[in-house]
Amino acid sequence: MMHQIDWHFPLPRTHTGVPLGNGRTGVLVWGEGNRLCITIGRADLWDHRGGLPWTADQSYTNIWKLLEANDAAGIEELFRPSQSAPEGTPRQPTVLPFGRIELTLHPACRLQTARLALMDGTVTVTYTRGSAHGEMHLLLHPESDVAVVRGTTDVTSITPVTSWDLMREKLEAVGHTAPVTLGLETEAVSGGWFWDLPNDPGAWVAWRLQNELVVAVGRSGDSTRAATAASAALEISADDIEEQSIGWWRRYWRGVASVDLPNRHLQEIHDFGIYLFAGLTNPTGVAATLQGPWIEEYDYPPWSSDYHFNINVQMCYSPAFRSGALDHLRPLFDLVWSWRETLAENARLFAGVSNGYMLPHAVDDRGLCMGAFWTGAVDHGCTAWVAQMMYDYSSYSGDDEFLRDRAFPFMKGAFEVYRAMLEDDADELAMSVSVSPEYRGRSINAWGRNASFQLAALHRLCDNLAAAAARLGESADPRWAEVANRLPEATLIGDPGEQRIALWEGTDLEESHRHHSHLASIVPFSTIDPEDPAWRPVVERSLQHWVARGMGLWSGWCMSWASQIHSRVG
Repeated sequence: MMHQIDWHFPLPRTHTGVPLGNGRTGVLVWGEGNRLCITIGRADLWDHRGGLPWTADQSYTNIWKLLEANDAAGIEELFRPSQSAPEGTPRQPTVLPFGRIELTLHPACRLQTARLALMDGTVTVTYTRGSAHGEMHLLLHPESDVAVVRGTTDVTSITPVTSWDLMREKLEAVGHTAPVTLGLETEAVSGGWFWDLPNDPGAWVAWRLQNELVVAVGRSGDSTRAATAASAALEISADDIEEQSIGWWRRYWRGVASVDLPNRHLQEIHDFGIYLFAGLTNPTGVAATLQGPWIEEYDYPPWSSDYHFNINVQMCYSPAFRSGALDHLRPLFDLVWSWRETLAENARLFAGVSNGYMLPHAVDDRGLCMGAFWTGAVDHGCTAWVAQMMYDYSSYSGDDEFLRDRAFPFMKGAFEVYRAMLEDDADELAMSVSVSPEYRGRSINAWGRNASFQLAALHRLCDNLAAAAARLGESADPRWAEVANRLPEATLIGDPGEQRIALWEGTDLEESHRHHSHLASIVPFSTIDPEDPAWRPVVERSLQHWVARGMGLWSGWCMSWASQIHSRVG
């Protein structure tokens, strides 16, 4: 294992900073010269206004009719966020940027390095002051939203920089107002601000600078309660923060799988990834969004830092299964389970079923669809993929109570929607309208019959349902076996002897694409055995074609998925 990772100043931008996180609050440490910046983000700092509740018009039948009529305008209108939203309010929910504090050191000081001690979750910043050397040590409490900076002798001032200071025009345009100074300077509070939000609890940050700097972050309904909460939060001693933080991190590393790699760079990538996983998914925090707690202060986070369930959430959490950090999955499952009334209503309106669950691909932390991207809204593989995660958690952990009370009901609800989407086609079942995540975006031709991704997702769901029933001693629904036996495992394209896996009927992988979804029967759903003599040549041709299309339009997480595919085929 790598015990430390070094950064070298200047670190000129927020996302070049060294990350600390506890699943809810995130800190990025960066800067240059004699200015050390500490960006503060919150994964739960939502502006919940806007969004798109599912409507009766967004039924599978209506969508099918519009698609077959090639009615692009009709589809766009069906999934357009509400036009009745008041002027000056956002069209969809978003996580909000918050701000940073800037520590100005003595003019003779120059920042040199930032060293992250992985085992301790501690960042050590070194600097020079003439010929002398100094150090500051930063830690974030793993469960309380309080950080400490020790070694502040050369800090001459602390300057707050709020998101309002950096993007006032954007925030003011949708009804936000300026933050206010948090209370009067007291022995407990040296500085801070409170930001009141239009329809949500406000957020505050406060700090105390005495022998060391202690910074606290929180949510409150008004500035008076924020000041009271801040004073109480800052009563914790720096020694307690350090002791509890280091203790948490050492327990974490003892609990996850130890992996030794022969290449130093790969070892660093692995160990830093497992470190980031902890900061992103701490069980006492909130379920991981796209950026988790590491939100830039100067603009809205991309894609609202929402929950994307067509790959992103799954990739964020995949280390839990292999590392053994299974308790880190529970905030996600608790969140999804809390949405079950919304997901059931989605299923009723979309598929006409009374006992289903349907999870759109992009939602806020209340399960509300973000809107506009119609192909994502109808991508039921999102629901099936979460169902697989729940089943895998129960299998890895041996938690039959979770399987019985949550995973099995959720899996059955996902199946009901899929079954309503299927129709009889001679000896087979077929899915006439299906999508492959984000392929062709939201164009009117971004769909087809029997998308391979959806076939794989449904086969995995049926297999897991049968296994879950056996584990729980319950009767299997005969429809699961019917679907498993009559639904194609994948859609193929090409002449006999030259076939490979297609996106959907008649559509090959035409270009480099960031979603490897047509290969989902290999990973993540593992419904096709690449060593099966009947499938092996098909898989090999599919992979050759995929590789030939190249990586030109990939993004970062595409590498991880591709790595898993290559690993499974040896």
